[in-house]
Amino acid sequence: MRYVVMIFALGIISESTALADPNADAQVKKVLAAAGGREQLLTRFRMQERFNSGTERKSPGTLRTSVIESPKFWWVGTRERGKEPAKVTTWAWTLGILTHDDSQIAVIPDVTENDMPLAGLRVTGSVDPPLDMYFDKTTQRLVRMDWSNDIYVFGEYREYDGTVYPVKCTMYKRKTRKPWFHHEIIKMERLAELPENLKR
Repeated sequence: MRYVVMIFALGIISESTALADPNADAQVKKVLAAAGGREQLLTRFRMQERFNSGTERKSPGTLRTSVIESPKFWWVGTRERGKEPAKVTTWAWTLGILTHDDSQIAVIPDVTENDMPLAGLRVTGSVDPPLDMYFDKTTQRLVRMDWSNDIYVFGEYREYDGTVYPVKCTMYKRKTRKPWFHHEIIKMERLAELPENLKR
């Protein structure tokens, strides 16, 4: 009986291993290492940001301070934003989506952005519709993300408390490739605990 159980268990392990994409797994490991490691990813943080809609980035734009606890919560002041696509995309650019147990990750064809060849990964399972992420082949940093009706292009990176994150993002309509939203992080603060005035 023990022999049969061992064979059965080995069969399960082999099947599970066969279902994994070794190329995607290797790419994810490079990306996480370039960001400072899985343990250093931003999961609960306060950020001061500047943003504006339209075709051009404007100064000073609109300023706000947000507290985010990925992937579920985002407060502006004391108001939790509810169902909000930006929660998903923030979870993605902080790279937390690549570590979730429900995320199924596969290699997809490379793309070129601003004459830069980028390696692609598609995330399913934890997100719907699928989310495509593209990384600089040299630095392994996130440069572009395609999700739903939009394309997100990231630029300028900052090192903070053991991790690296993108400072600026421009959002484009996927069908027209016209810019429509611009975002810049001014200050980042990692939070050990959720502030007392905020409720999940």
